[in-house]
Amino acid sequence: MDYSPTSKAALRWAADNLIEEGDRIILIHVQPPKSNHTRKQLFVDTGSPLVPLEEFREINFSKQYGISNDPEVLDILDTVSKTKRAKVVAKVYWGDPREKLCNAVEDLKLDSLVVGSRGLGVIKSLLLGSVSKYVVTNASCPVTVVKGAQSSKP
Repeated sequence: MDYSPTSKAALRWAADNLIEEGDRIILIHVQPPKSNHTRKQLFVDTGSPLVPLEEFREINFSKQYGISNDPEVLDILDTVSKTKRAKVVAKVYWGDPREKLCNAVEDLKLDSLVVGSRGLGVIKSLLLGSVSKYVVTNASCPVTVVKGAQSSKP
């Protein structure tokens, strides 16, 4: 979750199409390796502990991990938590999102992963690297890529 429109679309898609009664949702955040927040020193190798939704929404969590809460994301999570009785937790990693997402699949023994695709285009994708393409190729679980709205730019 990076709070981009495609990341939110991926969360919405998972909530509407994948999550069933009693499932567990793990919202994974990957912070840049150079970010320097109080919890990074403790958990840089393993990622943070699983943080329940109740704690995730607190301002203290935002300060400790450098993650801003987004009302739209919280609304989606609250809704799926109440309507489907899904258990929602968050986990923070530091480093390259491609590698950390694949590591999370193994560490957390995920059944599936849902990611957004920014649709960078061929040139930008070659220069920056596509997180979604890397994860689809390297993750050991099924990966669903939710595409964002197509840009009108050439």
